[in-house]
Amino acid sequence: MKFKVLYLLVFVLLIACKKWETETQVEKEELASQKDTLNLSDKDEDGCLISAGYMWSQLNKECIKVYESAITLYPQTNQNNEDETLNAYIVFSKDGGNEAEVFLPNFEKSIIFIRPMEGQPWKHEDWQLIPWKGFVLKKGDTIVFSGDGEIGPKITGSDKIED
Repeated sequence: MKFKVLYLLVFVLLIACKKWETETQVEKEELASQKDTLNLSDKDEDGCLISAGYMWSQLNKECIKVYESAITLYPQTNQNNEDETLNAYIVFSKDGGNEAEVFLPNFEKSIIFIRPMEGQPWKHEDWQLIPWKGFVLKKGDTIVFSGDGEIGPKITGSDKIED
């Protein structure tokens, strides 16, 4: 009788352990699936990590942070703009050349500008990128963006602590 109870107890424990192991495995698989979903939804189609501020550079074939590694152009109507989402950015190819990549606000993809020869502006349709006191970006005859030609954002505020 004691052995039957002991065998029954061991049998119940084994079944309980197996069930717990199966539940744990299912939970691990669900977590892995959720992680994969998060990783996929956080990257664009080129694999750039969107939440970290990376964008795909067509010109250099890599993920970059445009606000750190590109020349910033500010809206002509607000040169002291501190909202980086309203700025345009220029990236040149690593090997130089006559191509410039322009990232415009509210555009999903960047635009490649081409200049026919050195000393002339880069062009794309009715857009022109002109090197003048930094860079000027025009659409038709209207200056839309301009900047000093320095890489990264400029400091527009004061470093003094306000009272």
